[in-house]
Amino acid sequence: MSTRGLALALLSSLTFGASGVLAKPVMGVGVTPVQVTSVRIGLAAVLLVGFVAVARPRALRFGRRDWWLPVGFGLFGVIGAPLLFFVAAARIPVGIAMLLEFTAPLLVALWVRFARGTRLAGAVWWGMAVALAGLGVVGEVWRTLQLDTVGVLAGLGSAVCTAAYYLLGEKAAGEHDPLGVLAVGMLVGAVVLAVVSPPWLIPAGRGTDLGPVWVLVLCLAFFATAVSYLTGIFSLRHLPSSAASVFGLLEPVVATGLAWWLLGERLTAVQVAGAVVLLAGATVVQVASSRAAPVVEPLPTTSGR
Repeated sequence: MSTRGLALALLSSLTFGASGVLAKPVMGVGVTPVQVTSVRIGLAAVLLVGFVAVARPRALRFGRRDWWLPVGFGLFGVIGAPLLFFVAAARIPVGIAMLLEFTAPLLVALWVRFARGTRLAGAVWWGMAVALAGLGVVGEVWRTLQLDTVGVLAGLGSAVCTAAYYLLGEKAAGEHDPLGVLAVGMLVGAVVLAVVSPPWLIPAGRGTDLGPVWVLVLCLAFFATAVSYLTGIFSLRHLPSSAASVFGLLEPVVATGLAWWLLGERLTAVQVAGAVVLLAGATVVQVASSRAAPVVEPLPTTSGR
C-alpha cells in the first residue's frame, strides 16, 4: 500500500473533519449557513478551476450530453451536502451532525441493492444494522427532546445529498475526468449560491472566539474544501477504495475531537460509545462492499463531500 496514498487520504480526512469546527463560530456571530456555504464554495471554486485549468485543461471540456454530471454534482455534492450539514452543525453538536452525515454509505448500499438489483454480502447488512444502532445511541432516541429536530433532519438531509454525491462521483469516474467534474461542479454550485446569497456581502469583519470571520472563512475554503477534495481524489490513485473509505471514517472522529477541544462540545460517555459502534458498523459496510467478490458491487469511497 502506497505511503503517499496513505498520507493524502489522511490529510483529506483531517481537513474535511475540521469544516464544522471552522464554520460553527462564524454562524455563531450571525452569519447564516447559506452565507458560509456561498463564501466557502465561491473561494474554493476559484482555486480548483484555476488549478485544473493549469494542470489538466482538457478535463474542463464537456459535451452537451455530459453537462448533467457537473450540474448534479454541484447541486447535491457542492450545495446540498455542506449547506444542510452546516444547518445541522448550527443547531446540534458538530460531532453528531458529522455522524448523521456519515449514514450516507448506508443509503448508497440500499440504492445499490434495490435500485440496481445488486446482491450484497451479508456482512453489509450486519454492518448497517450495527451502524444504525450506534446512531440511535448517539442521538439518544430514548430522550427525543435532547436534540433539535430541525438539526437532526438537516443532518439526515446532508446524508441523502452526500449519497447522491457518491453515486454521481462514481458515474463521473467512469465517464469523465473526475477533476473536471469536481472543478466545474464547484463552479456551478458557486454561481447558484452567489445568486441566492452573494458571498461579498458576508460580514467578514466580525470577530469570533477562534478569530476574525474572514480568517476562518479562508481556512474553510482553502484547507477544508480545496485541499480536502484534491487530496481525496489524488489518494485514490495510490489506494484501493476500501482503504480510502476507512480513512474517510476518521472525519467524524476528527470533528468530534476538535469540537470538544475548541468549542467545548462534550459528548456523554454513552454517546461516545454509540459513535464507536456507528463507526464500526460503517467500517464493516465499506470494507465488505469494496471487496472484489462476485456478489458485491463496490461502493464509492466515503472520502470527501
